[in-house]
Order: sequence, then C-alpha cells, then structure tokens
Amino acid sequence: MPGVMTIMYQSTGNYWRMPFVDFDEVPLGIDASRAHPARRYDYWLGGKDNFVVDRESAKMIAGSFPTIRMSAIENRRYLHRVVRFLAGEAGIRQFLDVGAGLPSAGNVHEIAQEIAPESCVVYVDNDPIVLVHARALLRSTPEGRTAYLHADLRDPGTILSMPDLKRTIDLDKPVALMLLAVLHFLDDDEEAHRVFRVLREALPSGSYIALSHASTDDLAPDVDLAEREELNRRAGIPFRLRHSSELAELCAGLELVEPGVSALSLWRPNVPPEQRPRIENVCMHGLVARVP
Repeated sequence: MPGVMTIMYQSTGNYWRMPFVDFDEVPLGIDASRAHPARRYDYWLGGKDNFVVDRESAKMIAGSFPTIRMSAIENRRYLHRVVRFLAGEAGIRQFLDVGAGLPSAGNVHEIAQEIAPESCVVYVDNDPIVLVHARALLRSTPEGRTAYLHADLRDPGTILSMPDLKRTIDLDKPVALMLLAVLHFLDDDEEAHRVFRVLREALPSGSYIALSHASTDDLAPDVDLAEREELNRRAGIPFRLRHSSELAELCAGLELVEPGVSALSLWRPNVPPEQRPRIENVCMHGLVARVP
C-alpha cells in the first residue's frame, strides 16, 4: 500500500489539508504506463502528483523546447487574469472548465468566488487522479457551488448531459467556457472543430469562451514542425500546434474581447514589460470571445 502524507494547498489566504499519495506504488484504477496531460502539467508546475512516465514525457519535450515549464506557468497566470476579467468586468457567475487538470493554488472557483461568492463552477477532466483530488479540494463558498465531472473533452455531448453539471450551472444563463491548454491535444482538426462547435452551440447569448493553445506563431524559423509533432507522439501525448489565425477561424462569429488573439503574456498583462517572459519562450496564444 502506498505511503500517505499530508500536503497543504493555499487558497485565498486559507490552507486546505489533503492526503498525498506516494506514487512509488500506483493506486487502483490508475494507468501509470501512459503519460497523461494533467499529470505532466502538474510536473511542469512543480507538483508531485505524477508518475515516472509523466516526468519522462515532460523531459523529452523539454529537450526540444527547454522553456516548456515557463509556458505552463504563463498559462496558469493567463487563467488567473481571464477569470478576474470574466467574474469582474464581464459579470459572469457560471464557469465550465474543461480539461481543468489537478487542483492547485488559484483555481477558477477561488478567483471567481473571491470577486463574486455566488459563482458556480464545474470542472471536467478525464484523469482519475484529478477526480480524487477534486473531491478533497474543490470546496465552494456557501453562496456558490462547485462540481467535478470525470469526463473526456472528446465527448462533449456527455459532458453537457451529466446531472452534476445541470445541478450546478444553468445553461439557459450566460456561462464562461474555459478551454485552456486542452484543444491542442485534439490533433485532428476535424475533431477539434466538432468538439468546439458542440460546446459553443450549448452556450446562450452573453456567454464567453476563453481559450489558450500551443501556437506556431513564435517558433524559431529553423524549427521543423513535423519533427516537433512527431516528438509529441513519441512522448506519449500527441498534440497539434496551431497558428493564431486558426484560433481566430475557430471563433468565427464570436465577438473577440480586446486585445483579440494574442500571445498569452500580452493578453491584458498585469506586470510591466520587463517582467513578462519572451513570447518565443512560451509559444502559446489565447483569446476571450463573447457569444452574441
């Protein structure tokens, strides 16, 4: 039986205790033979809820893109700015975070409920480890609600029909759909468009979609994109880099919020230029768009 210790998570000034599993042994129901995006992302963010296969995959990617950890951190900072905009200026009170990953400091509901305690948040991921941690950590304010769905982005119809989603958010009222660093794992363009379309069509007028995606815009000229994508497959987690113009095309018919599609560090930055990472060290673009 794996060893168990207690770790601490900080959230809006409070610490939450939860059991942390020593993954020298693998919990039942977890496939430790294949890398998973949520666990690999956890590793890049400095977390401990990952396996050897996730760390090996992460290191393989870092061999080709040494600043990948910076990219993960910048994506997390982007999430924080986006949620503050949505809960604050845009007045959104419902959030659907698909591909949420492992809980860490500054989750969507913490930021949203700090601004508006009545905010309701549904998290979705397909990693059983996320399920375990979500049950322990994703605690709502008394005024709001949170829920976690164990489901896959590739099956958006199932996500939208799950009872816990319907109990937590009302799809007849504006919702913020969060698709941060997740669509690039759909390496088939047709599938990515299908999934996006199904989720988008479920949102009423006044909703928002927030998106971040690994991009080709800022890659060095000598980077062979085909070789990079083959490396992704060999690392066990295929993903597709797309140009910012493809993201804009995906959101055709939506109202882009200023500054439109941009490098993550340039989307409504809250630090001076000298404190922002170089965009070529992040290679991700993002956008927020309103459903008319």
